Amino acid sequence: MKYGRPDNEFMKWRWKPDQCELPIFNPAQFLEIVRGKSMAFVGDSLGRNHMQALMCQLLRVTYVEDVSPTTDYKSRTWLFRAHDFTLANFWSPFLVNANEAEPNGDPLNGVYNLYLDEPDKNWTMHINKFDYVIISAGQWFFRPVIYYENNKLIGCYSCNQANINNLPMYYGYARAFRTSFKALYGLNGFKGMTFLRTFSPAHFENGEWNKGGNCIRKTPFKSNETSLRGFMLETYMTQIEEFKDAAREAKRRGLKFRLLDITEVMLLRADGHPSIYGHWPHEKVLQYNDCVHWCLPGPVDVWNDFMLEILKMESLSSFFSHIAKRAKNEP
Repeated sequence: MKYGRPDNEFMKWRWKPDQCELPIFNPAQFLEIVRGKSMAFVGDSLGRNHMQALMCQLLRVTYVEDVSPTTDYKSRTWLFRAHDFTLANFWSPFLVNANEAEPNGDPLNGVYNLYLDEPDKNWTMHINKFDYVIISAGQWFFRPVIYYENNKLIGCYSCNQANINNLPMYYGYARAFRTSFKALYGLNGFKGMTFLRTFSPAHFENGEWNKGGNCIRKTPFKSNETSLRGFMLETYMTQIEEFKDAAREAKRRGLKFRLLDITEVMLLRADGHPSIYGHWPHEKVLQYNDCVHWCLPGPVDVWNDFMLEILKMESLSSFFSHIAKRAKNEP
């Protein structure tokens, strides 16, 4: 992967894939493609980060209204009235039904109960009307969790509790996506296109996230300086395998599943996180370096470059399919 840098501002780094040009996101073009449609982001705060990046780009050419039916700041709905385009975000960090095992425990290190065969109704009850659904999840699965299936405790990850079978993080991760994909292609009336946005790597160096880890690099890694390996590779491949199975079943049912594959390109962008600037100065919070989320504007904007190119290809495919059907029916 090569880079272009039009000036000396670090935030101006952008992708230039080998042997091709990736067009810069065109908000007016995007809004024309999605005119009269709706798009939902389902997942954790990185999904919200993605949605916020898209909104910032669209606000360059139009206005938006908050039409949220709830006061929950984590799940919001907006309307771009000039294009009749609805954009929503549904908070669901585990994608499946989950709750805190200790409701009054440590919010950062507390144990969660995950019901791996039960999709989270916080999003499934509202999603069948959307034309596009971007689903993603990752970082929350590294927390201590207890796994349930068929309402029975089957094991846990990193829960440090006696007499509970210890299972790998990937066990719960795979089943959460499997359950979510099944929920999507099994929803009555759902005809939308589903995107899996793949795992977004964190870049903690010189320590773990809560032990002084930081991300102070000022330039991206070169492609020969890092690679996808270890737990990040396993996490990524877990998603891919579940997606492949779901995409085949979705196609059989006449639905479209598409892959928004951002993992390897984002692995190089250790320079693009908020770092020590991840909170407002007035906030009274325990300050950790934020090496998980992405600056805006910043590397996260490329996710929408990718998504727009996929939507353009889908629009062309639909156009030619329509022409072919008309030609076939003409005498």
